[in-house]
Amino acid sequence: MEWLPGGLPEPTEFGIAFVVLVIGWFLSKLVVRLAGRTVARRIERPSVTRSALRGIRATVLVITLAVVAAILGFSGTSILLSVTVISAVVAVVLAPLVGSFINGLFVLADQPYEIGDMIEIVDEGHRGFVEDITIRYTKIFTLENTFIVIPNSEIQQRDVVNYSAEDERTRLSITFEITYESDLEAARRGAARAARQVDNVITGGPEIRIGSARYPASPTCTVAEYADDGIVLELYVWLQHPYNQTRDLSAVRTAVRERFQSLDVEFAYPHRHHVFDETSGVPALTGDGGEFVDAPADAASPSGSDSDLSRNPDADAESNPDST
Repeated sequence: MEWLPGGLPEPTEFGIAFVVLVIGWFLSKLVVRLAGRTVARRIERPSVTRSALRGIRATVLVITLAVVAAILGFSGTSILLSVTVISAVVAVVLAPLVGSFINGLFVLADQPYEIGDMIEIVDEGHRGFVEDITIRYTKIFTLENTFIVIPNSEIQQRDVVNYSAEDERTRLSITFEITYESDLEAARRGAARAARQVDNVITGGPEIRIGSARYPASPTCTVAEYADDGIVLELYVWLQHPYNQTRDLSAVRTAVRERFQSLDVEFAYPHRHHVFDETSGVPALTGDGGEFVDAPADAASPSGSDSDLSRNPDADAESNPDST
C-alpha cells in the first residue's frame, strides 16, 4: 500500500473503506432481518430475542470496522493498543454504563418482567407497560401516555410489581365504613353482590391458589375494624385483567353505593355533638382585640339565677325606674 507524505493512506483507500463501511451497515440490517424469524422461533422471550439480534448486528459491524481498519493500513498491534486504551477509558470514565450492561444481563436472566407486561415501580409510583428491554435500560410506557427510561443498574435496586406475570388475575381490596345502626349482614351481602355486577370482576368459580394459600374467587366482604364512627368493612375482589384497575375500582364503589341505597345501610362519617350543662364554662371577651379568655370561677352559667346575679344593678335601675 502506498502512503502519502505524512503517513496517511491514499484517497482511493479512503473511498474503498467508506464503501466497505456502508456495505457493512446495510449488511448488518439484512442479517438481522434474515435471522430474525429463526431466532424468534428458538427463543420464546421477546427481550432475549431483541438482545440476540442486537448482538448479531453488533458483530457484523465490528467485523466491518476491522476490515476498514485493515484497508486503511492499521496493523494488529495498533488495533490492540487502541482497544487497550479504549478499555481503560471505559473502565475509568464509563463505569456506570458498564454496570448497566451487567445488570441488563441479570434482568434478562432473572426474568422479573417481559416486554408487554404491566409493572409498577413501587418507590416511584410509576405504573405502565414494558415497551423494551435492552442491555443498558428498560423502557416503560406509562398509563399517563409517557415514556420512562430506567437504567438497569437502578431498576435492579427497586421493588417492581409485575401484574402480568404468568397469571393476570389480580386481587384488590376496597375499604368503606358503615354506621353502627346499619344491618351488618345485609351490608356484607349487598357489597359482594354489587361487585359481581362489574364486568371485569370474577364472579365465582374454583378457589384461586396463590402459593400454598387458597382464596375464594367470588367477591368477599369482611369486617375489618370497629372504628369510632362506624364499622369498617373490606371488600375483596378478583379482576380478570389488571390493566384498568382505576376504572374497575370506581365501578365497584359505584355499584356498592347504589346497592346500599336500596338496603337499610348507611355510610358512616364523623359526627360531633356539643353538649352544654350547668358545669359548662362561659367564654368571655376582653376589651382589647376581642380575644377569648377563660371565664372566672364565679362567671355566669346558662341557668337563669346565675345569669341574673351577673347583671349590673345600676344598669337595671336605669332601665326600670319603677324598681326603685
